[in-house]
Amino acid sequence: MRDRRAAEAQGRAAEDAAAAFLERRGWRVVARRVRTAAGEVDLIARRPGLTAFVEVKARATTAALDLALDERRLARVAAAAEALASRYAGPGDDLRIDAILIAPGVPPRHLENVWLG
Repeated sequence: MRDRRAAEAQGRAAEDAAAAFLERRGWRVVARRVRTAAGEVDLIARRPGLTAFVEVKARATTAALDLALDERRLARVAAAAEALASRYAGPGDDLRIDAILIAPGVPPRHLENVWLG
């Protein structure tokens, strides 16, 4: 149970760091940890004309981040984004799936449009 709580706390801290990173770059985070039957989206962020559904991954090393994203997980995020788009996207917005990778000692890495499915 302790490991689960530690992982939960680490995940929330990574999401907070990712949200702050996006906001410093002009994004407005409109939702966090939104669950659907298809899956969960960690962050939903908007800029004029664009809504991004963001998967946040935190790992202990930058090398481990290279393995953090997989097609199965991104497909679930994409399915959840599809279910949520009408609620969070503005009229005419482009939609995309992004990822933010977090590791100690390095700036967050923002990967744009990671799901081309």
